[in-house]
Amino acid sequence: MSYELYYWPTIQGRGEFIRLALEEADAKYIDVARRAESSGMGVRAMLRLMDNSEYPPFAPPFLKAGDLVIAQTAHILQFLGPLLDLAGDDETSRIWAHQLQLTISDFVTEVHDSHHPISGNLYYKDQKPEAQKRAADFIQARLPKFLGYFERIMKSNPHGDQFMVGARLSYVDLAIFQIIEGLRYAFPRAMKKSESNYPHLLDLHHRVSVRPRIARYLKSARRVPFSKQGIFRHYKELDVDRS
Repeated sequence: MSYELYYWPTIQGRGEFIRLALEEADAKYIDVARRAESSGMGVRAMLRLMDNSEYPPFAPPFLKAGDLVIAQTAHILQFLGPLLDLAGDDETSRIWAHQLQLTISDFVTEVHDSHHPISGNLYYKDQKPEAQKRAADFIQARLPKFLGYFERIMKSNPHGDQFMVGARLSYVDLAIFQIIEGLRYAFPRAMKKSESNYPHLLDLHHRVSVRPRIARYLKSARRVPFSKQGIFRHYKELDVDRS
């Protein structure tokens, strides 16, 4: 099957978790808004689909697979996982993978709120004092809580400590890779200080980064760079340990 991915063309954002799965599986897909970015046709097509489909998505990312239009990152990955051979081999494993991905979605929201704690409709400069307080709490409390949880889950995997779910790569492992990449960009100082506490996650991050298809993707123009327009944003004044 050939897939159409709809997401904003200039940011990684939540769409990147889906791109990584499609790239690892060598799936045929069109990144619609990026393909027609210069003319804006891709974005217009995305907005039309949000307005005119039978089951309209609330917001991108969403995926078109045949006649299906599927929204919500974790939901899309739950759908793609078995089709791309990136999910567990049984129902229990697949439910577990989805549960972990939903927790990753919660984590991603908290990362975003570290720089936009009041409203996504305001610019960062309009909520900078509040963001400094929120980021300090994120670094001190929330970041170690989430990473510590994922480290514990991987370490206690009954099938071995190489993957998050079962004994082979899943879309959850790719998502953990993206989380580590994003945190290193957004909070380099905090991560340098704390990431040694999560050796299993760091090892997983490295092993994903050198997988042939992922390595090629990361070097390609298809990989949108991190920037101050996405979820993971680096502001020097937020990357401060106030403990």
